[in-house]
Amino acid sequence: MKKIVLALAMVAMVGAVSAQGLSLGIKGGVNMSNFYGKEVKDTKMKLGFNVGIAADYEFESNVAIQSGLYFTTKGAKLSSTNIDQKVGDIKLSGTVDKTANAMYLQVPLHLAYKIDVTPGARVVLHAGPYAAYGVGGKISGKSTVKVSGNVPADQKAAVDAALKQINASTTTSVNTFDKKMGYKPFDAGVGIGVGAEFGSLLVDLGWDMGLLNISRNKDVNVKNQNAHLAVGFKF
Repeated sequence: MKKIVLALAMVAMVGAVSAQGLSLGIKGGVNMSNFYGKEVKDTKMKLGFNVGIAADYEFESNVAIQSGLYFTTKGAKLSSTNIDQKVGDIKLSGTVDKTANAMYLQVPLHLAYKIDVTPGARVVLHAGPYAAYGVGGKISGKSTVKVSGNVPADQKAAVDAALKQINASTTTSVNTFDKKMGYKPFDAGVGIGVGAEFGSLLVDLGWDMGLLNISRNKDVNVKNQNAHLAVGFKF
């Protein structure tokens, strides 16, 4: 499937390059991603980034098809678990945070309408579908569990063993798209955005909503959502 997505992207780009009215550029910026779904609870926004090649084919005055090939991150802060455990008279407390970091190659296909504001400046409204394929990332945990109080010498071994067990069980990382414990790599959905063109300078604010369940558990529904802000330059 990865090869198919990349092949389609290359075909689209090569076909577009041969057309008149095409402009190419580069764009990059920040992502604010999360999961959503009926069974998704207690997730939080995760910051990431996007960078790639942008293609704009203006086939009518002020009307264009926008596409490109982007490397973009998605995912979410999955959970924050409070740890409150005693080993003898010693208290272990803190939190364990788990985060899903997902890296995708993404191809959007948007219809855009451009509104002339001043000579050389236009507001751009765009919307359309996207397809993406996961190429990497990790699902990992971070522990901040600490010991409260002084540890007597006769309890130090037991406390150290408890801390080691907590850290080992919570900080283990797996590939985001692991076939057993990760997510499905293929994602697709719709996106909307508003941007601006100031000569060759590009600014864009958008939001993508995944429509495919990326969970490998058929009883759980998990989908991507991602807001992104990017700036760029067209050649």
